[in-house]
This record gives sequence, structure tokens and C-alpha cells, in this order.
Amino acid sequence: MADPFPSPYLHRPAALADAPAVHALVAACERELLGRAETELDRIAADLALPGVDPALDTLLVHDTAGRLAGRAWVHGGRRSAVDVHPGHRGRGLGAALLDWAEARARRAGGERLSQTVPDGDRAAVELLRSRGYEPFVAQWLLEIAMPAEPVVPGPPPPGVTLRSFRPGDERAAYELTEDAFDEWQARRKSYEEWARLSVGLDSFAPSLSPVAFADGQMVGAVLSLDAPDAREGYVERVAVRRDHRGRGLARLLLREAFRANYLRGHRSCTLWTHSEAGALPLYQRLGMTVRRGCAVYGKALGPG
Repeated sequence: MADPFPSPYLHRPAALADAPAVHALVAACERELLGRAETELDRIAADLALPGVDPALDTLLVHDTAGRLAGRAWVHGGRRSAVDVHPGHRGRGLGAALLDWAEARARRAGGERLSQTVPDGDRAAVELLRSRGYEPFVAQWLLEIAMPAEPVVPGPPPPGVTLRSFRPGDERAAYELTEDAFDEWQARRKSYEEWARLSVGLDSFAPSLSPVAFADGQMVGAVLSLDAPDAREGYVERVAVRRDHRGRGLARLLLREAFRANYLRGHRSCTLWTHSEAGALPLYQRLGMTVRRGCAVYGKALGPG
């Protein structure tokens, strides 16, 4: 079979040791498109080490003849994928070849539908995906709030509820709480190992910036925050309130606590992602958050390859 990648590019699977190089590639793509790098190194490393990801089978790196990383593809569980091509190597067919590889890998893994998240401003990627039969099915928004002064935390907690910062030993309770809440819209419940790898197991997880709420000895609300060493702003990774405690202002209270903790850490803005399936955009907007940018999740049913 002919090599699908144009000459003189070389390709091989990734290894965990390649995380810094992949991070540099992703950062270059983000600077070109967004004017700043947003993805942290620990997130790239976590993706390579996720349960269900075999780097030897589920990743591909493309290098030029000088050994510089020109592109990469990543597939998880035959369902999700990511493809990036360095700005200096675009227009040479690498994106199409990596997308073909990702679809073939997803089919071999038993996937029936493959998805990929693309920023709204990446017109070339959107056109490529649409030309291959992908359609958007979920909208996502990066929200931000400016904090020129210390945020005001509204009133005391609801009766019977206490607040404190996240502590060691809270991990399992936070997992159950957030996955129970996300079960209302997510297609698949994560295992604890996968969930932890993407949240409390990250090097950037910040317990002191992550307020949690308890009632009758059980966790009923949580805001989990990240704080990378070189971060210029705060970032909220997850927000969840148990169903029987909603409508009491608990999410608003926890978010304000998280914003205030980030302000006291030195951050003058805070961000979080939400999407159309969660239905939480109005809540965040009432808190004063605005949309910085959007992206969409594109999906395609995989027929026989």
C-alpha cells in the first residue's frame, strides 16, 4: 500500500515522552489561530495516558526531514479524535491524510461515529471536515469574567449546607457528583481513572481554588479549578450541583467563591467552557460572564472503510 503521507514526511506513533513536542505543536496552532496558547502540557500528557488510549495504536506523529513535528493525530475509544498541523506545514495534504488515518483507526477500534472539536475561526479545518461528511452537533463556548476588584460572594450558604475548599480524600465524592450531573447529557460515563486523569489528577489541579459544598455529610456541589504555573487567568474545569440541591443558588455561590479565590491568587479574569447540551449558558451569563470564543463538535457516522 502506498504511503498516504506526502514525501518527504515521516510518521510514527507517539510515546509519553513526546508530550512536550506535541504540546509545542498544539501551542503553535493556537497562537496562529487565537493569538495565544491555551492548552497546558499536563492536558496533552493526560490525553496520551488516558485509560483506553494505546499510544502505539491510537496516535500518529508526522515529522519533516529535519525531525521537526509537522502534524499529529489522536483517537480515543474509536469515538473522539484530534488532528493538528503546524502552521508552517499547511497546504500540503497533511490534514487530510491525518484525518483519513484517524477514521481508519476508529473503525479498527470498533467506532461507529467519530467526533472532533474545531474552533469556529478555523475555516480550513471546518471546510475539510464538511467535505468529508462531518456535521456540527454540539456548540461550545469559552466564557470569561473580568475581575478588576475582589468578587463579592453572595450571602451565606443555604440552610443545612456548608462550604470549604477541596481536600485530599474528596476525589471519589467529586467523581460521583460530577459524573451523576453530567450523565444527564453526556453519551458515556467516564471511569474514575479517566475522570481523575482529566481533573484532580492533573498537575495543575488547584484544591485551594476548588470550593465544595456538603449537606448531611455528603458532597452536593463542587467547582473544580486548575491553576497552571504560568497561567495568566483562572480556569474552572468542572461545575456540578446535585439535582436535589438545585434552584437554591448553590452553583452561583460556589462559582463566586472560586472567582474570589482566583482573584486572591492574583488572577484578574477567570474562564470556563460550557456547551449547548449542558444548558448552563444563561446561568454563567447572569453571573457576568461573556463569550470569548466558540467552537463546535463535528461528527460523522463511520461506514465500512
